[in-house]
Amino acid sequence: MAYAYTPFPYSPPPGLTAPEPRHPVVIVGAGPIGLSMAVDLALRGVRSVVLDDNNVVSIGSRAICWAKRTLEIFDRLGIGERVLEKGVTWKVGRQFHGEREVYNFDLLPEPGHKYPAFVNLQQYYVEQYLAERAQEFPDLIDLRFLNKVTDHKGHADHVELTIETPDGPYTLETDWYIACDGAGSATRKRMDLPFEGQTFDEHFLIADVEMDTSPFGDHDTPERWFWFAPPFHNGQSALLHKQPDNIYRIDLQLGPETDPKAEATEEKVVPRLKQMLGDAPFRLDWMSVYKFRCARLDKFVHDRVVFVGDSAHVVSPFGARGGNGGVQDVDNLGWKLAAVLRGKAQPSLIDSYDIERGHGADENMRNSARATNFMTPKSPIEALFRDEVLTLASEHPFARKLINSGRLSQPCVLPQSPLQTAGDAPLPVGSALLDAPLLGPDGGCWLLHQTQGQFALLAAGEITAPEIAGLKRIGINQSHDSYPCFTDSEGHVPRRYGSGFLYLLRPDGHVCAVFDQPDSAAIRHAFDRAKGVAA
Repeated sequence: MAYAYTPFPYSPPPGLTAPEPRHPVVIVGAGPIGLSMAVDLALRGVRSVVLDDNNVVSIGSRAICWAKRTLEIFDRLGIGERVLEKGVTWKVGRQFHGEREVYNFDLLPEPGHKYPAFVNLQQYYVEQYLAERAQEFPDLIDLRFLNKVTDHKGHADHVELTIETPDGPYTLETDWYIACDGAGSATRKRMDLPFEGQTFDEHFLIADVEMDTSPFGDHDTPERWFWFAPPFHNGQSALLHKQPDNIYRIDLQLGPETDPKAEATEEKVVPRLKQMLGDAPFRLDWMSVYKFRCARLDKFVHDRVVFVGDSAHVVSPFGARGGNGGVQDVDNLGWKLAAVLRGKAQPSLIDSYDIERGHGADENMRNSARATNFMTPKSPIEALFRDEVLTLASEHPFARKLINSGRLSQPCVLPQSPLQTAGDAPLPVGSALLDAPLLGPDGGCWLLHQTQGQFALLAAGEITAPEIAGLKRIGINQSHDSYPCFTDSEGHVPRRYGSGFLYLLRPDGHVCAVFDQPDSAAIRHAFDRAKGVAA
C-alpha cells in the first residue's frame, strides 16, 4: 500500500502584519534533522521556529536504516517505540560474490539492549512521527510550512532572516540560526562556504518495489543482502533491504557513464528489476538515479549560524551514515544550545559541537569512501585485490575484515575535547553509553532511561557516588538510601562498565570522565569542565 502524502497546513505567520520579537532559535528545514532539533530543544524548555519551503514529508523512502544509537536518541525524543513498532528489525547481513555466499555477520550478537542493531523505516514515516511529536509542543515549537528563507544576515549577537510565503515576504530575528536544510543547503550557498571532499563517478539506482512474495526466499527474518558481481546485474553490485508495507529497497550500481535521465524511467528500471526478481509480481513505488560525494564544511559553527546534518556533511548511502550522523549531531548540539540560552554556559560551548561532530563527520566520510572504493575498484589491480579477498573470506576469517560493502553506522567515540577529562575504565571516555536492563523499586527499566537527557553520575558496583549539586546519581548493584539504586541481575553492567567505577555521563549519553575513587573535588571539576565552565 502506497504511503499517503498529506500536506501540512499553512498559516500566515505573524511577521506579515507586525514585527515579531526576536526568537531564541530558528531552525531552517523540517526534515528528520530539523524536526529532531526542535523536539530536543522543546524537551529542554527552549522555544524554536521551524521554517520549511515545502509542506509534505520527503517523497520516496530515502534514509531507511536507523541504527541502535539513533533509536536510543529517538527514544528520548519520544518516537523510539513508534519507530520500532512500525519498522522492520534486522541485525544479520549476508555478503555474496556472484551466486556464492561469502559469509554473514551479526551486528548485535548479545542481548540486553532495548533497541536492536537496526530498524528499517522509510524517511517519510520518521518525518511524520517527528512532526506529530513536534505538534505536541504548541507553546515551544512553531512549525511554519511554505516559509522559504530567501536571505539571511549575520550580526554579532543575532541573525536576521528574510522569508517568502504564499502571502508575501516578512523578516524575523533569531539569537541562533540552525541550518538543517540538507545536502543542497541554500544557507551554505548564500554564505559561499567551501564544501570539500571526494566525488565518486559511479551512478547508482535506488528503487523501492512493493512485493507480496519475499525476494529473500526461505529466509523469514529480514536481513541485509549485498552482492559483489551478482549474476543478475552484469558484474556490478547490488543491495537488498526490506521495509514496512511489503516495500523492498534495491540498490543497483550502474557505472560512471550512465545517463541519469535516461535510466530513471520505468522502461529502463523495470527490466533490470525483473532480472533480479524473476517472475514475481511487483509494483515500482519510487526510484532515483544518483551519484554521490563525501564532503564537509571546514567549520560547522559560523558565529550564530550552526550547520547540522547534511548541510554540514554528506556521505554515500552505503553504511547508513547520513541520517544517523545527523541525529547524533542533534544529540550533541541540543543540550549545549539550551545551556547557552539559559545563561548557564558561554556561547563558546557551541565550539565543542564543531570539534566533536567534525570528528564524527570525518569518521563517517572515511568509512564511506573506503566502502565505495572497495565496491567500485578503479583499476585492474584493485579489482584483483577485491576478488581475491572475497575468495579467501569464505574460509579465512581474517579476510572478512577486509570486505567493505558499507561499514554500518556505529556510535561515534568522541575525540579528546575541552569538555572531557582523561581516565581509564572498561567503557572509555568519549564512548556512548551502553544500555542494560535493570530492576528497581518500581520494577523493570532500562539504563538509558535513567541517564539520557541530563548529566548523571553512574556508580557501577562497589563504589559510592558522592553528592554533587546539579548531578543526578544512579547506583547499579549496590544499596544506598541517598540516591536511586538498581539491580542488574543479568550481569550486563559488570561486563560493559566493570565494577568499582564512577562514570560521568553527559546529557547526550557520552562518557566525559571516569573515576575509580569517589573524589568529590575531582568529580566537581570534571562536571564543570563538561558543562563548559572550565573549557
